[in-house]
Amino acid sequence: MVATKLQGVRTQLGYSASAVVRMLLARAEARGIPVMTEASLKVKLSRWENGHEAVSQPYRRLFREIYGRTNDELGFPPEDDDADNEELLDRIAIARSVDGATVELFRRQVDQARYLDRKFGAVTLLDQLRSHISQVEGLLGFSPARGAREQLAAVLAEASALAGWESLDRNAVRQAWMHHETAKTAAREAESPELLAHATAQQAFILIDLDEPSTAVDQLAHARALAGHTAPALLRAWLAAAHGEGLAAAGEREAALRAFDAAATLLPAEPVDPALPFLFLGGAHLDRWRGHALARLGETEAIDQLSDALPRLPADFTRARTGMLVDLAYAHAAAGDRASAYDYARQARRLAHQIKSDRQLRRLASLILPTSRRQAP
Repeated sequence: MVATKLQGVRTQLGYSASAVVRMLLARAEARGIPVMTEASLKVKLSRWENGHEAVSQPYRRLFREIYGRTNDELGFPPEDDDADNEELLDRIAIARSVDGATVELFRRQVDQARYLDRKFGAVTLLDQLRSHISQVEGLLGFSPARGAREQLAAVLAEASALAGWESLDRNAVRQAWMHHETAKTAAREAESPELLAHATAQQAFILIDLDEPSTAVDQLAHARALAGHTAPALLRAWLAAAHGEGLAAAGEREAALRAFDAAATLLPAEPVDPALPFLFLGGAHLDRWRGHALARLGETEAIDQLSDALPRLPADFTRARTGMLVDLAYAHAAAGDRASAYDYARQARRLAHQIKSDRQLRRLASLILPTSRRQAP
């Protein structure tokens, strides 16, 4: 029986108490935060998880970072009211003077978070990004200027969609869903069908993870309809590929492959759009995405597709590389190649632990290795 929310989250993520202690110590060292010794922390963790003692600062912050959960999800109290009031007054003061330079600063912070996220994963960023979202929401709520509101809402939509994706990677599914709801609301405030279509489509991946592929396919089709025929070609290509993944998850092979063919046709020769910095589809990206869909479908072609794309993937896309390695493990397992499946799973597990990708670790936990290598006919 789970005694506290804190204990429940650890159980859900499958971490041992010793592993959590090590993670707390590592995060504290990385942030330069003085904490108790390992032996003392082991005793304290037991008391915290059994409700015998309240978790104090700075440990609440460390727990939020290593688990990717909010205060409420971990059973922690809200932050101090005086600090909240002071922060609120600061936000009101800043909101009165929001200008283009302020909005650009927030946008650059989201771009930086996006880069760090794909390279190092969500463990170092999710709590910071939630604070960033809260700050932008506060400004948006007290910003009377029409133009400033639209610009701030666009930043909020991008930041929330990123936080939703990070939350999904940490297996915080409900949190991921709510971040995407915030992103969709902000996209409507920004009057941006492009941002709305992106957030709507990305949210559908949560439905796929929840084993609701048919609902995901419907949502992805709706996202493509939101974009229409006037959206940038890069976005329409990305939405087609996203639809293809949903169709593959639903087992609709022919429709999935047609969607990926449409994505390849729509993809512009220069697949970079400064207005859509959250979309990566050029180079190896569309190929790896198609390989992922083929692996979902159990197609042997997935091995060649992914093997060709893997060395072309830029080095800073660590999370994407982790997912590709998991896909290769599944593809080789489906082909009966135990040795290759085991090797790719081992590489994937190492990277997933490194960036704390609970989503990919969960996929690896479900991998069934064949008993032996299938003989060629």
